Amino acid sequence: MDSILLIGLGRFGKHIAQELNKLNAEVMAVDREEERTNDVLPYVTDAQIGDSTNIAFLESLGVKHFDVCIVAIGTDFQSSLETTSNLKELGAKLVISRASTDVQAKFLLRNGADEVLYPEKQLAKWAAIRYVSNHIFDYIELDDSHAIYEMSVPDAWDGRGVGQIDIRRKYSINIVAIKRNGRISASVTPDTILSKDSTILVLGEYKAIQKCFHL
Repeated sequence: MDSILLIGLGRFGKHIAQELNKLNAEVMAVDREEERTNDVLPYVTDAQIGDSTNIAFLESLGVKHFDVCIVAIGTDFQSSLETTSNLKELGAKLVISRASTDVQAKFLLRNGADEVLYPEKQLAKWAAIRYVSNHIFDYIELDDSHAIYEMSVPDAWDGRGVGQIDIRRKYSINIVAIKRNGRISASVTPDTILSKDSTILVLGEYKAIQKCFHL
């Protein structure tokens, strides 16, 4: 089980704490404000009130013993940058920091962040893709070129087998699962028959998916 140090308990940090709690992760939460710290106590293993820009305070937390350190500070970028730098200086294994702009992301990556969370940009991209077509129900980005889309079954595919439509050969797209009545089946074979009462999860390059589904 991963142990996580979560710094910054505003709305974003609190949501992270709640989701980590659902995954039964061990979480140490930190914030300057007592009220925010108290708010997340039901969702975390432990919580501390303190200034994460103070390297002595961070060191007292045993930073190097956590598997992941998440800097979720949102409104004070200087504090986020200093905290990120301090974590790396103290030997943190993996530092993930929140950014609000491209410039912030660059500075964080140059000053100790191993990865950057960009919630506003990522949500904007998800919303744009999700609502650009009424055929798209969900979207998971895998890298800069590939994603998994949950799509409705095109009319022309209704009643046809996966092998018949052959999108793997034509577009290098794979149908990885079928969702029907809220349940997902990953047992997809060339003989699997598609129907309009289900949705399909397809994996491929953005351009190929756009071309195949006329997005």
